[in-house]
Amino acid sequence: MTAIQVRQSSPLPPITWEKLPPDFELPDEPVENNLQPLLAAALREALELAGLILESALIASNFGICATVGAKTLVKAPDWVYVKSVQPLSEGEVRRSYTPHVEGEVPAVVMEFISESEGGKYSINPHYPYGKWHFYECILKIPVYVIFHPRTGELDVYRLTEGQYKQQVPDENNFYWLEEIGLFLGLWRGKKAEMTATWLRWWDQSGNLLLWGSEQIDQERQQVEQERQRAEQERQRAKTAEVALEQERRLNERLAQKLMELGVSSEALDG
Repeated sequence: MTAIQVRQSSPLPPITWEKLPPDFELPDEPVENNLQPLLAAALREALELAGLILESALIASNFGICATVGAKTLVKAPDWVYVKSVQPLSEGEVRRSYTPHVEGEVPAVVMEFISESEGGKYSINPHYPYGKWHFYECILKIPVYVIFHPRTGELDVYRLTEGQYKQQVPDENNFYWLEEIGLFLGLWRGKKAEMTATWLRWWDQSGNLLLWGSEQIDQERQQVEQERQRAEQERQRAKTAEVALEQERRLNERLAQKLMELGVSSEALDG
């Protein structure tokens, strides 16, 4: 997919950063299909199991990111967002939304999972209420914008370069290096949660796939089975050696008995 060209527009009104009041009514963006929450959960699961989620980080899905442009409050909810460092919440406080600069860093990565009806996620509308592309690029200035089409398996990664999103080129394995997370992002076809689909997966710098919980269980089960088989092989080898020793002992006893019957002592043979 080629990069989307954003047409020139008049300068934005002043951008300010204000935490939403507790009674602010957040927009309710419906999930467009049952795969979207699974994609988001799978991305987080692999990071969590690998011990790569810092306590200070925020990872969320379909979660409101806020800014105030002029006098108008904007809230956009990416399908997946990663913020490396946010301010901790007070005890008992629940985070309903996130305002960069006031509550922590600008998100490092946002992702959108596109259904057959794009739902405006590609929108470059440079006027209020602003399209998501314009919001991420020009208002929030998020370094990495990932767009994934689960149905077709198309993945595009855009990196903010000189104020505009430029399409990132994958490596020879068709992976995208995301330095903000320290991992490669790529596609994997297979089954999870009883659903066969194309999934977004993480790989480390050495090319090792970060596993989901079910995969770790399967891997551990295979390791246990391999250990059992090795132990059984050792037991069989020990048993074979024991049988061989017993056969040799009985043979020596029969030989000694035969020599006695012939009146020949074993000492004489040794001499």
